Order: sequence, then structure tokens, then C-alpha cells
Amino acid sequence: MTDSKPLTYLSGFGNEHATEAAPGALPRGRNSPQRPPLGLYAEQLSGTPFTAPRHANRRSWLYRILPSAMHEPFRRIDNGLWRSAPFAESEASPNRLRWDPLPLPATPTDFIDGMATMGGNGDVATRSGSGVGIHIYRATKSMTDRVFSDADGELLIVPQQGRLLLRTELGIIETAPGEISVIPRGVRFRVELPDSAARGYICENYGALFALPELGPIGANGLANSRDFLTPVAWYEERGAATESIVKFAGNLWATTLDHSPLDVVAWHGNYAPYKYDLARFMTLGTVSFDHPDPSIFTVLTAPTDTPGTANCDFVVFPPRWMVAEDTFRPPWFHRNLMSEFMGLVHGAYDAKADGFLPGGASLHNSFSAHGPDMATFERGSTAELKPHKIADTLAFMFETRLVIRPTEFALGNEALQRDYDACWAGFEGRFRR
Repeated sequence: MTDSKPLTYLSGFGNEHATEAAPGALPRGRNSPQRPPLGLYAEQLSGTPFTAPRHANRRSWLYRILPSAMHEPFRRIDNGLWRSAPFAESEASPNRLRWDPLPLPATPTDFIDGMATMGGNGDVATRSGSGVGIHIYRATKSMTDRVFSDADGELLIVPQQGRLLLRTELGIIETAPGEISVIPRGVRFRVELPDSAARGYICENYGALFALPELGPIGANGLANSRDFLTPVAWYEERGAATESIVKFAGNLWATTLDHSPLDVVAWHGNYAPYKYDLARFMTLGTVSFDHPDPSIFTVLTAPTDTPGTANCDFVVFPPRWMVAEDTFRPPWFHRNLMSEFMGLVHGAYDAKADGFLPGGASLHNSFSAHGPDMATFERGSTAELKPHKIADTLAFMFETRLVIRPTEFALGNEALQRDYDACWAGFEGRFRR
């Protein structure tokens, strides 16, 4: 097996990159020459329609040891706890839901077998620009002699416990809690565990590709900067061992067995590739006068729809930050939203809840379901001395989507579900005075 420069990255979101793991592997001036260099095979990987506008077109040219087309027919395998849209196992409801952290498996379980779907929306078959699947992964062993790809959506991975080493066709990414990684639709990869165990969250985006949000009146600087997104350099492995190739296709898992590793791309160029981002580099914005801005100012990535300003999914992060607003209720206020919110906590405490929302846990507040601070947080936020205060130990996030999120049977029947969640809003008394 050949392993070259495993943790070297190229910077820039959606940029055209060119990288080779062996000198001379990239052709010069032609994408598919009659005889590619070094005896490699040329292959185009297209993540958008061929005729997508130039600014939105995503594709990469791969130069690999063996063609991807070289495989036996796929066979259906068990989906485990993976579920896909349309989600029809359970009714969507206006009830607020919250879960404790899901425990790690008691037996050795890899990234694929440890995946559990919490809910989602849309339809993987129509690809109509809407829909997400929301999953929690739990793994206690590295993937060996198997790779995975998702033909239904791109995977936004949010580690909460333990690092992941993502060996992809286009290079190697190491991602840790406090970072995110995105694996594009159709890209094959293997997940290894440097820390022996890992847990985290995944948004499977069925719609338009994640992009950086427009800044509007914010101007040129703020939120996530393009240069801080990192794409891996070319890397490949050349080995003849049998490898199981699993693909998620139209909501189901399929597998075939190869007589070689498909992670054999020696060189590539283009703008369709995996990437990572350190959330500590997010330039948080906030008020320096009064009132509480909408959480949209914390958007890291957005998957747009045909309706301007309405996302299929926004990835929003609540990192350490200063609170300085005067005469203002600083914690998240009581609210009812058109958008549905699935939240997770990587570490620390979330400032809208005094307790019960734990690192590795999750909550779901569907469209127009009322939520906000619990009693203890409300009392603290209403009476606190409003001097500058830093929320120092926190990293929460939100997958916010325009469609109602339907939970799975697993999510509703799991012991981690907090069946007394509504009680956190009990005890408020009327304060109206004439």
C-alpha cells in the first residue's frame, strides 16, 4: 500500500484544485488524453448537472489505477438503523423532543454499522431540492476492507467524541470535535478511528450542495471565510485485497465486492471534493447595542432552494462569544419558527437550557412548535446584571430545515428519549399587571 502526505490540505471553498500523489500523474492541457500519464485511467466525477451555471458547476477529473466501472453487480444488504426520505415510519407531531446521548455500541461496530437515523424530510428519489436525513453515528472499530459512498446526498459530519480519519478517493481528512467535514455525494471513503471510539452527528443533504451564505449588509468579512476550508491533497492506495464497496442508493444499502481498493486516485483536478472546516475560525457576529439578532447570523453553510432566502438546510453553530447587549434578554428568547430545528451539543453548555441538554444529546423543535428558555434560564436572563460576559465553554449547532422533520421509530422508541422534556417549561406564572 502506498501512503503519501496523508494530512496535507489545499485551502479555499469550492476552489479549482489540482493535486497529484505521483509526479507527472496529472495530464497537461487535456482532461482525457488518448493515453493518460503513468498508465492511469481518466474519469470525470460530476456533482451537479452538466449544464449547471458555471458558478455552481461542480466536477472533478480523477486519474486512477483502475476504472470505477470495474465491479460485479450490487446486491441489497440490510439497512440496519439507516433510514431515508420519504420518512413514513412515524407521524410528524408538534411535540418538542429531546434525547440524552446515545450510548456507544457494546460490541465492535464500525461507522456504517453504527449509524442510526433520528429523522428527516423530503424524498431521495425526486431530488427536488428539498430534504435531509439526520443521523447519529457511533463507532468502536475502524472500517477494514470496506468503503462507503452515498448516492442520495452529501454528508456533513459533526464529530462530538473522538477523531475520524476519513480516507477518501480524493485524499485523507482527519476531523475532530470542534471541526466539521463534508463528503460529497458519490465519493467513496473509509472511516478509521484514531481514538478507538467515536460519536457524532450527520446531516445528509438531499438538496442543492452546501454553500457559503451570502453576507449582504455584513459586507466582505464575517462568518466563515472561504480560505479556511481545507481540501485534501491527492493520496492513493494500491493493494489487491478484497474490498466490500457499499453504496446508499435511493434509500437502501447495496454492496459489491472488488478485488482491489477503489481508493486508487493518483491525481485529480477540479472543484468537487471533500473538505473540512475548523469551527474555531468562524467569525461570530452579534449586537453591540441592544436586542437579540436572529440565529441566522451564526450560519456556517447553507443548502439553498429555488426560493431566495429559504434554505433546504442551514448549518448554524453557537460557539464561544461575548454577550454585551444592554437592556436585552440575552439567552435565546421564546420563539415559534417556520423552519424546523434539530440541535446537537458538541461540548460545554447551551445558554438556553440550565440542564438536560448534554454533549452528544439532541433536540427537535418542529415548525411552529413553541420553545425557548426553561424556567431557570428565564429567571437568570431576566435578572442578571448586564455587564459584558463571555460564553466561553460551549459549542452547540443546529440543522435548520424548511420542511417538517419526521422522527424515526428508533428515535421515538429509544431509551435516550427524555419523556419529561415538556416539564422544563412548567412553573411559569402570569406576571401581567394593569
